[in-house]
Order: sequence, then C-alpha cells, then structure tokens
Amino acid sequence: MAVGNTITDSLADSIPTMIAAARIVREFAGVMPNLVDRQRLDENTGTVWNEVSMAKLSAQAVTESTELDNPQQMSDTLLSITPTVIGVHTVITDRVAMRISSNAYAQTGSLAQNAIERKKDADGLTAIDGATNSLGSDSAALDTSDISSAAYRITSNTTEPAPATAPISAVFHGFQLADIDVQLTTSGITAIGSLETQAGAPLTVGIAAEAFQNRYRGTIAGAKIYEDGNLTISSNAAKGGVFSQMALILVEGRSPYVETKRMPEIGGGATALFHYDEYAYGERSSGNWLYEVHTDATAPAG
Repeated sequence: MAVGNTITDSLADSIPTMIAAARIVREFAGVMPNLVDRQRLDENTGTVWNEVSMAKLSAQAVTESTELDNPQQMSDTLLSITPTVIGVHTVITDRVAMRISSNAYAQTGSLAQNAIERKKDADGLTAIDGATNSLGSDSAALDTSDISSAAYRITSNTTEPAPATAPISAVFHGFQLADIDVQLTTSGITAIGSLETQAGAPLTVGIAAEAFQNRYRGTIAGAKIYEDGNLTISSNAAKGGVFSQMALILVEGRSPYVETKRMPEIGGGATALFHYDEYAYGERSSGNWLYEVHTDATAPAG
C-alpha cells in the first residue's frame, strides 16, 4: 500500500479517455466484528469500559439437624477495555478532483472506510491469536475434530461453561477450510443418510454433497463455520479459532467519522481527509470460551 499524497500521477489510469466504470480492488469483507459481543462506550463515561464478573457460590445439603454456619464469600473480578483511535489520511488535489473520471472519484470515499473495516477485522483475528489455549498443529490439516473438540470445551467448560444462548463461531482461512471439504467428501462419512453408509460418501445427498457443490459452511458440533481471507498465513500455516460470541468483546467508542482540511499550498489546492474510528477488543472468561486452532494453510492443489 502506497504512502503519500494523491496527485494526478497516482491515479493516471483513471484520467485518460472516458472511464465507463470504476471499482475498488476486491478485499475480504470483515467477519469478526459481527461475531462478537459489541458494547458501546457511552459519551461522558470516561475512556475505559468496565465489566465486573461475580464468582460462583457453593450450596450445601441441609438436614433437619443442620445448623447452617458456612457463609460463602462473594468476590468479583474487573475487566477493563480501553478503546483506541485508528485513522486513514488521504490528500486529493483539486486538479485530481476536476480531471479524474467521476466514476472513479465516487469510489475514493469507500477506500478509506474499507481500510478501517479491514483493520477492525484483523484486530479481531489478532485477539484469536492471543487465546490462552491452542489446538491443532501447523503441520496438520484442519480436521472436523479440531472444531468439535473446541466447541465442546467451550460449552461444557469445567471452569465456566459459555452461555447456552450465545452462538459458537469457527473462523478460518479458506485454505484451512478446503481441508474440511476434502475430509467430508473423501474420508468416508457413515450413517448420515440412507445413501451414505460406505467410505467415500456419495456426492448427491447430505453433507458430502454440500461440501462438494457449495463448500461446507454449515455447523460442526454447533459451531457455525466462517471463512476469513484476512487471516495471516505464515510458513503455510494459519491460526483460526473457535469461540463463543460472549468470549470476545468489541468495545466501540465514537462512531466512524471524517474530518476535512483545506490545503491551498499543495498542488494549487488540495483537500485532506481524515477518517477515524475508535474501538478495542477484549477477552471475557479468559482461557474458557476461546480456542485458537493452528493448522496447515497450504494453498489447495489443483
């Protein structure tokens, strides 16, 4: 991504002749902000969002001869999240605004907002990478058992099970999910339907057919599958994750906003635009409701 002021040379391909249409280079739409618990830091409430969790108490049996004298002490734990500001700065000269195709110029505003949404998604993925617990192996393909193991560890966690009403999500790179599709169509699914009783399940019905025809994006052990191409691949491996909606909190402060500044000293006149957002992620019930899953993410072979 280039850094600097936008001048006519920067957008030279948009100036000559007549531009019938313009488009923004495609990027992966943000996934994470829609899968977590979103909270608002209200105005005039300080810079920190706080939540207190109360530890559970223990009950005991009481008989007719019992004199109950065993007070249970209440305790709390404070979770604090401080939203921070991110921004995108662009400068467009008046000459660019006058000469560039209107079709292309109309796209310039969306570019900055897309950058903000991409970073917001990437920061959510970084929160997965910071999970206390990790499953899988960077040298092994993603397996349905990785997802189901994480899901059951979340919903039946012995320390604190996740809320039953909160959805479970599984977010992975497409290169990881490709291995799930291969597993479902070739490893031999049994007892999923009257026609699927042999190794090498038929591709005409059930989960195998869905994986073969449309990619499998259903649920595994209650975890809804999502693809996120913004996940970083390093040494042909990636870190996806399985988590309860209540595991990650996205605290948002001021809503996205834009400031403008006239700069007549630049290129015969220019306008600077500053796009901002304010947010931060935090983990609730750390170590219990979020599992990182580290697996191979080699590009699928033809």
